[in-house]
Amino acid sequence: MTTAVSEAAKDSLVGSVSRAPGEDFVRIRFAGDSGDGMQLTGTQFAAAAAEFGNDFATFPDYPAEIRAPVGTTYGVSAYSINIGRTEVKTYGDQVDLLIAMNPAALKVALTDLRDGGAILLDSGTFTARNLSKAGYTDDPRGDGSLARFKVTEIDLSALTLAAVKPFDLSLKAALRCKNMWTLGLVLWLFGRETATVARWVENRFKAAETVREANLAALKAGHAYGETTDMPTPVTRYSIPAAPVEDGLYRTVTGSETLAWGLYAGARLRDLRLMFASYPITPASPLLHSLSRFKDKGVVTFQAEDEIAAICAAIGAAYAGGLGVTSSSGPGIALKTEAMGLAISTELPLVIVNVQRGGPSTGLPTKTEQADLNQAVYGRNGDAPLPVLAAASPADCFDRAIEAVDLATRFMTPVMLLSDGYIANAAEPWKIPEMAAPAYAPRPVHFHADPDGFQPFQRDPRTGARPWAVPGTPGLEHRIGGLEKDFNSGNVSYDRDNHQLMTDARVGKIAGIADHLPPQTIEIGPDRGKVAVLTWGSPYGPARVAVRRALADGRSVAHIQLRHIWPLPRNLADLLASFDHVLLPEMNTGQLADLLSAQLGLAPVRLNKVTGQPFQVREIAARIDDLLDA
Repeated sequence: MTTAVSEAAKDSLVGSVSRAPGEDFVRIRFAGDSGDGMQLTGTQFAAAAAEFGNDFATFPDYPAEIRAPVGTTYGVSAYSINIGRTEVKTYGDQVDLLIAMNPAALKVALTDLRDGGAILLDSGTFTARNLSKAGYTDDPRGDGSLARFKVTEIDLSALTLAAVKPFDLSLKAALRCKNMWTLGLVLWLFGRETATVARWVENRFKAAETVREANLAALKAGHAYGETTDMPTPVTRYSIPAAPVEDGLYRTVTGSETLAWGLYAGARLRDLRLMFASYPITPASPLLHSLSRFKDKGVVTFQAEDEIAAICAAIGAAYAGGLGVTSSSGPGIALKTEAMGLAISTELPLVIVNVQRGGPSTGLPTKTEQADLNQAVYGRNGDAPLPVLAAASPADCFDRAIEAVDLATRFMTPVMLLSDGYIANAAEPWKIPEMAAPAYAPRPVHFHADPDGFQPFQRDPRTGARPWAVPGTPGLEHRIGGLEKDFNSGNVSYDRDNHQLMTDARVGKIAGIADHLPPQTIEIGPDRGKVAVLTWGSPYGPARVAVRRALADGRSVAHIQLRHIWPLPRNLADLLASFDHVLLPEMNTGQLADLLSAQLGLAPVRLNKVTGQPFQVREIAARIDDLLDA
């Protein structure tokens, strides 16, 4: 999915313009008020970058309030994208180009702009009232605070109003087109045409002709402004060639989308019907939205009245012979806890997706964190273990979802799959896998059908799983529920020795899954050396980039990504022992570090962060250098 941009278009520099030569990466941040359409603008710029053939990674960052006071720093919504000609695994540390739609956006986003970076701001919004609402006592354009940046001031609001004037829109409706005008200009700055975005506008507003034509006019006007007008200040254009990629079919994906597709694919590979039940919660809700589009493929989605009803419905689907799946974030996972114990006690296959966010309690609902690991591994009453997996990136969500389905159905157990707010909402190019590959070979579930000698909790000696007997199968009537059961018959039992036996069986089954997991491997770097950077979840991207740069400098460092949190891979301890230091970046206060200390006697070097923002490459790189230079 690559397109070429003509050399003429790339070289059409008009006015006082300079080109930044030979960039491998450029990091852009669109920032504005919640109603300025920054998420949509960034998404469409990413789509244009994907069609051109760039690799990229994105980071949507938006407020928790549905509508914070307009023009305040609380209401700033931003979308960052890092596009490159080589592998991109992070949205970037420092911003090269900041598009600020008002003073509040400038104030919030300026922190991450590198010295010498470019600012494109809407001068029409820099009124005394807006400056005051953003907390400015003086106009930053005149007090010298922006002197170290390249500032381009354009009255985006006025130019947008002029572009859409023929459509006789209200002032409010006309200004909603400002993001398209701005996007048109930014596309010009990068030598991109408007065709990709125009197709999206035409499809999105197919039934609203006036809105459609106004947005198209604004988009084209912004692009034409760059082509034909002397820019008011020196402005840099960017030339980012297409990245070399393997042949194949690619599409832009978020983690929520690939999770949905992976769950559906996992169900199909096991020849099961998927039933997804959830209750809306940020940032897990997009998974429900994505799966609801699979109705024509036999997927059943159920928006329950609360979290408890959602997981109980999913358990009911598993009892009836389907694949039950539910999802939430930390507070909702807490509400599901008792029902998780029911699924563990009944030993039914269930997938629980936890899209982690800042906590505790309501915490930071739109910010990312990794602080639910302890909840995932230990957060249930009684001895009630379940397997815990962690996705590394939006693309990785697809395979982790398939693996979660496989473990749940092979071992007759609930499985928790950890994502987080960054993975769920960030976007990147994804090579659509060839489902005919051996890795995706179908493995249909075989339901127990023989009534001769049937015992509902008689276990497979290899996996420890009990038989999956679908209700209504003649001769397979059996009791199920949360009370302790007899080891074989499943009848209620209060016998103390039986409880010991059943507890040992459930715990042993989950511990034994480690024998069926693939060995832990090195992502990049040597298999022994001075420093291993161990990550789980979304720190994967910045850690990979930091290690890759250190390797290029000849340093002794490797990167290990842990996807199996519980049980741990059998060879993990030996692999980590091959390095002098193990650096463990986590977006929590050290939960995996504590787990490794308790289970493996390992004392990793901790690098913890709970700001609601993902790790930056430089944060991990600096700690690598400290360890190597010590």
